Amino acid sequence: MDNQKSSEPKQSNPTKKWRKCPKRLSVMFSLLTFLTLTLTILFSALLTLLLIRTGILVRQNRGIVFFVIALVSILVGTIISNYAGRHPLTAIIAMSNATQEVARGNFDVFLDENIRIKELREMAHNFNLMAKELAGTEILRTDFVENVSHEFKTPLSAIEGYATLLQKKDISAEKRQDYTKKILYNTRRLSTLTSNILLLSRLENQEIGIKKESFCLDEQLREILLLLEEGWTEKQLELEIDLDAVDYYGNKDLLAHVWQNILSNAIKFAPENGIIHILLRRENGSLITSITDNGIGMSEDVMRRVFEKFYQGDFSRSSQGNGLGLALAKRIVDLHGGDIAVSSKEGKGTTFTVTLPLTLHTKGYDT
Repeated sequence: MDNQKSSEPKQSNPTKKWRKCPKRLSVMFSLLTFLTLTLTILFSALLTLLLIRTGILVRQNRGIVFFVIALVSILVGTIISNYAGRHPLTAIIAMSNATQEVARGNFDVFLDENIRIKELREMAHNFNLMAKELAGTEILRTDFVENVSHEFKTPLSAIEGYATLLQKKDISAEKRQDYTKKILYNTRRLSTLTSNILLLSRLENQEIGIKKESFCLDEQLREILLLLEEGWTEKQLELEIDLDAVDYYGNKDLLAHVWQNILSNAIKFAPENGIIHILLRRENGSLITSITDNGIGMSEDVMRRVFEKFYQGDFSRSSQGNGLGLALAKRIVDLHGGDIAVSSKEGKGTTFTVTLPLTLHTKGYDT
């Protein structure tokens, strides 16, 4: 127990660190005040002696001497204080104006970090970092709202249009059934989009603590394939399945999202009578799952951005995707300490590779 306690990393206390900063600042301002007073007294004394020696002031007239000393001290102290405090006060005023701009929602502000005083220089640097992060967050928020609005608008418009057509009394039973199917299809799109947004939002704010259990990973892949049977049988796709038997320790429900999304994309973009390869291997302390199709493939630009939220390459827009599935898959894999990668060539197909670390809870782990 003692060894465990001693081996724990010491956590820094931000409160203690914050308390040290005012002490340094108080010492600095105390020295500044001391120098100001000392220079004022010396200058006043030298000026007074000079005036007495030149006969301008008479020693016997002490009242005039004291008055001159006081006047000179005030003038000299004011000049020195103004000169000494001009630089830090300018920096503080600039920070105050910049914080007001940020409060108004303007994050495109920058403070000059060329300040002699260390604490003020660090404040300016931290402020610039904060403004930069807030600007990035605002861009993401704006893009998120715009994309969500767009993705919701399309199926809602379709539902409204087909519902309006259904109100006509002279439509045939065949058209009525067709319109009903399209309404249900767009309703499912909305439901899926809403679920993905909520799940992705929750996972993006969760770094640790996902529920884990031991389950048969190869069996899960087979279950997902059966779930998608209608899609690959309709296109008469050939499935080449090569799965090692593996009991994996992770979040079963979340990983099901990963496989379902990747396999759905493979089925979606594979040609009629195409081939899909599903491989599961244990290699070098990791589990490698690769899913390959011989479909339309992706360009280099699409591959670079395929895991971004709401990004849709030209290949996916035709299939009414919402650009969240792969972003969600990447986040889930990240939470498991793994990696997801894509390799593709236009017209030749795509391979998604998911690497998950083997743990002591995983059956077959080699110590």
